Amino acid sequence: MNAELAAEFHSRVRRDEPMSRHTSWRVGGPADIFFTPRDRDELAAFLRSLPDSMPLLWVGLGSNLLVRDGGIRGAVVCTHGAFTRLERREPLRVYCESGVPCARLTRQCGNWGLGRAEFFAGIPGTLGGALAMNAGAFGGETWRQVLSVEVMGRDGTRRTRAAAEYQVSYRHVAAPANDEWFLAAEMQFTPRDAAAAGVVRELAQRRKQTQPLGQWSCGSVFTNPPGDHAARLIEAAGLKGARIGGAVVAEKHANFILNEGHATAADIEELINQVRETVQRVHGVLLVPEVRMVGEAP
Repeated sequence: MNAELAAEFHSRVRRDEPMSRHTSWRVGGPADIFFTPRDRDELAAFLRSLPDSMPLLWVGLGSNLLVRDGGIRGAVVCTHGAFTRLERREPLRVYCESGVPCARLTRQCGNWGLGRAEFFAGIPGTLGGALAMNAGAFGGETWRQVLSVEVMGRDGTRRTRAAAEYQVSYRHVAAPANDEWFLAAEMQFTPRDAAAAGVVRELAQRRKQTQPLGQWSCGSVFTNPPGDHAARLIEAAGLKGARIGGAVVAEKHANFILNEGHATAADIEELINQVRETVQRVHGVLLVPEVRMVGEAP
């Protein structure tokens, strides 16, 4: 798209930006426009400068995102490196902006002596992504801690919404408006007990032992079906080690698909579909992707 943007944004906008630089799978074609705002005022001005017809995608760390090889038509707003404020506002309340990595939230809550934040260490993205999908780990879920959120609309308008305005379920959040994005959240925690530090270490060790950390992946690819685990179903279907091109189902954890270094987005998407079809044929269960797939085929 050859949208004319105000001169004030020219130094902050990259055109035809490879999304492989901004996703944890390290795949994805170019975005027409890629913008990282300095602050909220700049973001609001940028949004107001876009044509109403231009598609808009927000990304953080890109840890739950598969961008197809043809790339993204329209604009991408990246919050990674922006919106990083994290404050303790009351003894048990925390204000956290959307660009804060979830692992940092866990560490800081630990420093403040707050509990029920330990599970955030198992979420590989930022708080913005965690809010968008009600991300969780180790039995915890993001929206159980949320009191209110700050959002920005497509027209640059900011507002605060109560958590009760959102319909939240397992890995799903229905917002009261489709054209709003999360800027921050106020969250409630509990006093941290003496065992909490050990819990964090235990969870970190469990992740290290059971997940292929340090390899290119998006984390868990599929949500867990009721009463079962996607990883168990995939492994029981004999799919560990299954591969298409440079994409492979991890031996260490069957709900991870790895890019071994030369995978394309098409390889990964085809392998996702193959896993779904095989598990449905073998177990009669249709797995639901947790990862968001966007963009165009080549």
